[in-house]
Amino acid sequence: MAEMKVSLCGIELDNPVIPASGTFGYGYEFAELYDINMLGTFSFKGTTKEPRFGNPTPRIAECPSGMINAVGLQNPGVEKVISEELPKLAKCFSKKVMANVSGFSVEDYVYTCEKLSACEQVGWLEVNVSCPNVHGGGMSFGTSPEAAAEVTAAVKKVTDKPVIVKLSPNVTDIVSIAKACEEAGADGISLINTMLGMRIDLRRRKPVIANKMGGFSGPAIFPVAVRMVYQVVNAVKIPVVGMGGVSSAEDVIEMMLAGATAVEVGAANLVDPFASKKIVEELPKVMDKYGITSLSEIIGGAK
Repeated sequence: MAEMKVSLCGIELDNPVIPASGTFGYGYEFAELYDINMLGTFSFKGTTKEPRFGNPTPRIAECPSGMINAVGLQNPGVEKVISEELPKLAKCFSKKVMANVSGFSVEDYVYTCEKLSACEQVGWLEVNVSCPNVHGGGMSFGTSPEAAAEVTAAVKKVTDKPVIVKLSPNVTDIVSIAKACEEAGADGISLINTMLGMRIDLRRRKPVIANKMGGFSGPAIFPVAVRMVYQVVNAVKIPVVGMGGVSSAEDVIEMMLAGATAVEVGAANLVDPFASKKIVEELPKVMDKYGITSLSEIIGGAK
C-alpha cells in the first residue's frame, strides 16, 4: 500500500499535492468539478489588505511549454476574503487551507497575516515576497535578504501559525535569501514563483501583455525550480515546498527527491482543471513503478 502522507510544518497532509496560489481561486470553484478534499491542501488566491482590480488587459500571453501572466494580484481584499470567500470554502473543504498573502509594505503584510491567522480554516500563511507583476511591492521584498527577513520577522510576531515564505527565482543568490528568512523565524520556504518573461506581437510590434512583462510559468521552468529547491534544501533546516512547472506525478516525485516536503501545482491547473486530481490519482502507480512505498522517506533522496 503506497503511503502518501507527509507532514508540513507539523500539520499532516494526506498527500503532498497542493494547487498553487492564483491557479485555484478560493477553492469552491473547483469543488464543482470534483471533491477537492482529495488534495493535500491548496494555496488560495493571493490576498492583500485592500481590494485590487489588478493590471490592465491583456494579461496573458501563451508560450511554447508555458505561459506569461500579469494579473497583478486581483482580489477582493482580506476583509471580504474572510467574510465571503472562506465561508463558501467551508461548505466544500474540510481541511486546513494555505493562505497566500501579498503586500506593498511590511505593515500591509502584518495586517493581512494577522487577520487571516485568526481564521480557524487557515493552517499556514504563505507569505509571498515574490510577485513579479506588481509595481512597488511584492517582488521588491523578495530580492533582498534583508527585506525578506524584515517581512518574515514582522509577520511572525502576529501569528502562531506556520509562516512559509514564497521566494522569487528572479535573483542571483536564492540561498542567501532563504537563509535570511530562516534566521528571521520562517517555518518553511516555498519556491519558485514565476520567472520574469515577455512576448512581442509581430504584427503590432508591441508587447503582447499590457504590463509589458509578466510571470513566466509552465513546464519550461521545471528544471530551474528543481535546481533551486535542491540548493535551498541543502542550505536550510526548515521544510521546503517545491513548485514551478509541475504537471505530472513524476514531477512530484522528482521535486521530493530534490528535497521538497510538499509540491505545488500551478499553471497545469489553468490548462486542465483536473490536473491536480489526476496527479493525486497517478501517484500510487508512479510510486509502485519506482519501488517507493512511502513518500516521506524519499524527501531529499537525490544526493
